[in-house]
Amino acid sequence: MDALSGAEPRRARGRLGAASPGARAAGAPWARFSAWLECVCVVTFDLELGQALERTKGPIARTSPGTRRAGPALGVPGGSPASTLRAAGSLKLVYPSDFRLTDKEKSSICYLSFPDSHSGCLGDTQFSFRIRQCGGQRSPWHAEDRRYNSGAPVSLQREPAHYFGYVYFRQVKDSSVKRGYFQKSLVLVSRLPFVRLFQALLSLIAPEYFDKLAPCLEAVCNEIDQWPAPVPGQTLNLPVMGVVLQVRVPSRMDKPEHSPPKQCSHENLLPAPVVLTSVHELDLFRCFQPVLTHVQTLWELMLLGEPLVVLAPSPAMSSEMVLALISCLQPLKFCCDYRPYFTIHDSEFKEFTTRTQAPPNVVLGVTNPFFIKTLQHWPHILRVGEPKMSGDLPKQVKLKKPSRLKTLDTKPGLYTAYSAHLHRDKALLKRLLKGLQKKRPWDTQTALLRRHLLELTQSFIIPLEHYMASLMPLQKSITPWKTPPQIRPFRQDDFLRSLEHAGPQLTCILKGDWLGLYRRFFKSPHFDGWYRQRYKEMAHKLEALHLEAICEANIEAWMKDKSEVEVVDLVLKLREKLVQAQGHQLPVKEATLRRAQLYIETVIGSLPKDLQAVLCPP
Repeated sequence: MDALSGAEPRRARGRLGAASPGARAAGAPWARFSAWLECVCVVTFDLELGQALERTKGPIARTSPGTRRAGPALGVPGGSPASTLRAAGSLKLVYPSDFRLTDKEKSSICYLSFPDSHSGCLGDTQFSFRIRQCGGQRSPWHAEDRRYNSGAPVSLQREPAHYFGYVYFRQVKDSSVKRGYFQKSLVLVSRLPFVRLFQALLSLIAPEYFDKLAPCLEAVCNEIDQWPAPVPGQTLNLPVMGVVLQVRVPSRMDKPEHSPPKQCSHENLLPAPVVLTSVHELDLFRCFQPVLTHVQTLWELMLLGEPLVVLAPSPAMSSEMVLALISCLQPLKFCCDYRPYFTIHDSEFKEFTTRTQAPPNVVLGVTNPFFIKTLQHWPHILRVGEPKMSGDLPKQVKLKKPSRLKTLDTKPGLYTAYSAHLHRDKALLKRLLKGLQKKRPWDTQTALLRRHLLELTQSFIIPLEHYMASLMPLQKSITPWKTPPQIRPFRQDDFLRSLEHAGPQLTCILKGDWLGLYRRFFKSPHFDGWYRQRYKEMAHKLEALHLEAICEANIEAWMKDKSEVEVVDLVLKLREKLVQAQGHQLPVKEATLRRAQLYIETVIGSLPKDLQAVLCPP
């Protein structure tokens, strides 16, 4: 059976991990690699099979335990880690070789790693895709996921049920190949939405791999297996192929307008590191150039979770536009599905194109004009043309009625019957145009646009946050020996009435039908996602306050007139809260945890020996 047989949908978590219930120990093989990537694979064009995972040509030499490349070898327990990569015969080029993908996942990765035939991409191109994991949702309580997610912004947390694919595709003329072209893709598969970091990594390793093939890829995987884990708030140095990438992993404690802090000292780093200003942020101004006049309309469509198709000339443009659109809502988490690049071969093609039900809440990036006909029933289609890199603002796409979508050669435009609730910010457009005329740096233009979208999202969300906070019980109502009071229900009418004196008009100059926008937002997946997250955080805060109240009370005085059943019940509840708190689900101080543990020991010590034995078995 080859290393990627579909018979086992996932490998054991003791090796580089996918979705099995256990968590890998920090010192296990591939532990550091899997903190960043699930696997690395190579997709090529096979004359008989079409796009397929590439296989190694013949036997690969086995590396002895004493030999090492740039970093610790890849591995299996009890031997040279590199030995897992090498065996006689033909193996599919996936690192680590024991990473299990289902047949459906393999097929999706293969088709999505090549541009559509309509794109005509020659040379090197980079793009990304996102696929649904077929083995079911990954448990959210993996140790490494929990540690990272607890400190990361909600929009940058690990995906529990999807893979990101970051692609470097090369297509060049080659007379030695039967088709006359060399066509190959190097793909990084990850659960992290770090598009800028992984694109930078691919631009370093892919050209080298296409020249030197498998040994180079193996050496890179060895190096990645030495990287420190991504820790929110920390600046990390990531060495690869003689270059050090220096990145800062964002933290949920960052202020929204946060700019990266001063980087680490370069004194002891030779060569000097390549500093990435962000692991995930795209050049918004470049992405949105053809749609600047409709940015607010597109922001509203994203906020409301509306189905949208982006038809672009290439996978690079399609994936960047989709990722730019979903980033419009930060710091709000994008709760709908999105596919930066999607083809007719995708396993969800029928699900997304069916006319028997309403279009799903998905943002699809496509390049095949066939989708115009197939998705005519979708309410919003954005078609963008080839980019023009002149000094002037490119021709802006026009708003057009969906009924104009009749031919496959439809002109660029935003085809929608949607009417924006908010008035357009003409001042922003003037500033951006003036910046173009004055040849203002693009990163400055992007900062202007990003700040505008951030302030727009904040102005919309702040009233919701204030109203939600008012539903929290008062701290003085939380007493140690009673169940904490409940969070009051969210009443939409009460919230809408509150907007009169505490609405977005306090922080945003834009006029328009804010009430109508909120009413539609309440029906969207984003309201549901936001509300569930905030309710969960508030419930944890309530539990933490209750635990603190118990720890500050006189427990010995309380126990005097209590039955054994009541005392045992207290022990069990305290233990449950302690487990929650130690799992970082409750925001409590270390001193409170120590006091809670001491209380448990005190209470158990007051019970008869037989009960003590039950509660504290040897």
